[in-house]
Amino acid sequence: MIILGIDPGYAIVGIGVLEYKGGKFRPIEYNAITTHSSMSTSLRLKLIFEEIGTYLNKYKPDAVAIEELFFNSNQKTAIAVAQARGVLVAQTAVREIPIYEYTPLQIKQSVTGYGRADKSQVQQMVKLLLNLNAIPKPDDAADALAVAICHAYSAKVNDVLGTNRL
Repeated sequence: MIILGIDPGYAIVGIGVLEYKGGKFRPIEYNAITTHSSMSTSLRLKLIFEEIGTYLNKYKPDAVAIEELFFNSNQKTAIAVAQARGVLVAQTAVREIPIYEYTPLQIKQSVTGYGRADKSQVQQMVKLLLNLNAIPKPDDAADALAVAICHAYSAKVNDVLGTNRL
């Protein structure tokens, strides 16, 4: 199964592509889509739309897993990230690829065994689980890989129960 994990953002969208087969992971690619603050909102969303489309076309994932939004106190940032997330979901939906969402707590629990793990603990476990020489950079790419790992561990349960599917 090929899984494309997404850590949604407006300035940085984390991307992680994994193969999960026979209970083993094989990292395929991890990266980030970045937009610059000098760009207009519409151009930033267009860039995210086009770039995620490129990843979806290139890897043809069996599933896309995306982190649920966590809203902080900055309403303007929350709206921008929500718009970017909508673009990411729309590109996936157009291709009729199943998309699943996971809360930060679910992702941490799945990757580390502890739902309150800090960012460095999650990154270390991503490195270990994927047998990487270093923690993936940027942090958003490591987070996207964690989302993909979470889906790999949850996929059968989700299919049976119909949970976490957008």
